[in-house]
Amino acid sequence: MNAIVALCHFCELHGPRTLFCTEVLHAPLPQGAGSGDGPGRGEHAEEEEGGIQMSSRLRAHSPAEGASAESSSPGPKKSDMCEGCRSLAAGHPGYISHDKETSIKYVSHQHPNHPQLFSIVRQACVRSLSCEVCPGREGPIFFGDEQHGFVFSHTFFIKDSLARGFQRWYSIIAIMMDRIYLINSWPFLLGKIRGIIDELQGKALKVFEAEQFGCPQRAQRMNTAFTPFLHQRNGNAARSLTSLTNDDSLWACLHTSFAWLLKACGSRLTEKLLEGAPTEDTLVQMEQLADLEEESESWGSSEAGEEEKEGAEGREPTKCPADSSLLSDCGNWQPRKLSVFKSLRHMRQVLGAPSFRTLAWHVLMGNQVIWKSRDADLVHSAFEVLRTMLPVGCVRVIPYSSQYEEAYRCNFLGLGPHVQIPPHVLASAGPTILSKVEAALTNQNLSVDVVDQCLVCLKEEWMNKVKVLFKFTKVDSRPKEDTQKLLSILGASEEDNVKLLKFWMTGLSKTYKSHLLSTVRSPMASEPRS
Repeated sequence: MNAIVALCHFCELHGPRTLFCTEVLHAPLPQGAGSGDGPGRGEHAEEEEGGIQMSSRLRAHSPAEGASAESSSPGPKKSDMCEGCRSLAAGHPGYISHDKETSIKYVSHQHPNHPQLFSIVRQACVRSLSCEVCPGREGPIFFGDEQHGFVFSHTFFIKDSLARGFQRWYSIIAIMMDRIYLINSWPFLLGKIRGIIDELQGKALKVFEAEQFGCPQRAQRMNTAFTPFLHQRNGNAARSLTSLTNDDSLWACLHTSFAWLLKACGSRLTEKLLEGAPTEDTLVQMEQLADLEEESESWGSSEAGEEEKEGAEGREPTKCPADSSLLSDCGNWQPRKLSVFKSLRHMRQVLGAPSFRTLAWHVLMGNQVIWKSRDADLVHSAFEVLRTMLPVGCVRVIPYSSQYEEAYRCNFLGLGPHVQIPPHVLASAGPTILSKVEAALTNQNLSVDVVDQCLVCLKEEWMNKVKVLFKFTKVDSRPKEDTQKLLSILGASEEDNVKLLKFWMTGLSKTYKSHLLSTVRSPMASEPRS
């Protein structure tokens, strides 16, 4: 993901400051910079520390490396930084992680080395800790523009017994130029960044409580004579985050978390190039996804209301995304058995041509297909293969049930071997599309991927016929004689083909149906022509 993640701090002496940032490098670094060849091998060597590769080649770009570095670095001068503004010590090489799969490097330091990136991060830092703040000054917010990039910002407080108000103000920001991608990543970023914040706040709270127990600051301040605040700071503003959390490996952990965040956020969403209008399967999938999101939001709001009634005092803080909490479900994971159907061709080879043809006929005609077995994984794999023959909107699956379910609830039903079911009548004929499917499956010159594409083309061909029939009968309300003529033109006048078209009509997307029904011809336009 082409983005920068940064930790920012509002310093009481110097205002908003960037403490730590992680960026993505796609292009290879200059030759010889860290190869370890030649006379400067010891100077450019890399070492492993805690699973993070640290390269000394970044030392030349560190903004806190003396006068020569200050003159070329876009960062603030060393004299303009206090302990609260500084993350890495002078001369620290920074952190770098290598993704061998994609040849991408994740580099962390206090400021971006590129002047333009430094300006973008600096502006986002200032805005996140000044004007672009949500109510309460703690929480997520989105802002930005095409010129300076778009920003996801989450502000939060860290406890400090020596600070004004006993807390200091920080923010974690994610900056990128793709507004749509950043908005679509909002739920993911919110959850993971909230986990990092909870981890930081939890560590700081332990330090705060220990300091307050040893030397309570509130009573001491109340007993102190009033003096202007600027004269009684006594250097308390210059307190680093590592001191507040009592974690010397804080920046290494943040680098790991930020690098993982960039990689995970970049790989969770993929783009597909669609040529022409979207297929009916795509429209139905989008509608199903929208319905699922609405359902999850309604459940989330109801659960949130219950939690508010019960109170949130017992809620445990979310763990950092870099820890083992991300693998909480791995212990319950069981490998899938090998006795599964890999493709339609594989199923045809296992069942035999006659049995497969009968099964495929019932699938295409919309008859309920019941699979009885002790192996639930086998039934699940069979339905995953068979559903590829139908439009997405025509698929209703109950993978495995302890009792029979009616046909209106599902057309794919998995049952245990002892469940009683009503008898079904098997027919011997079949629709035209079944012959074409069998022809593709029996052609050994076609690979499995080619067969899959043939199925997609066949489904689109017959879905187009379904669309024509739907408009002809439901929208235009043509007489039965004209409908028979249309079916003959479409090559679907046989009884089995008509049944298939009527069943597949139930799989049309709501978008297509509403579009046609909204464009019904007016009474003037529907009058017969003279």
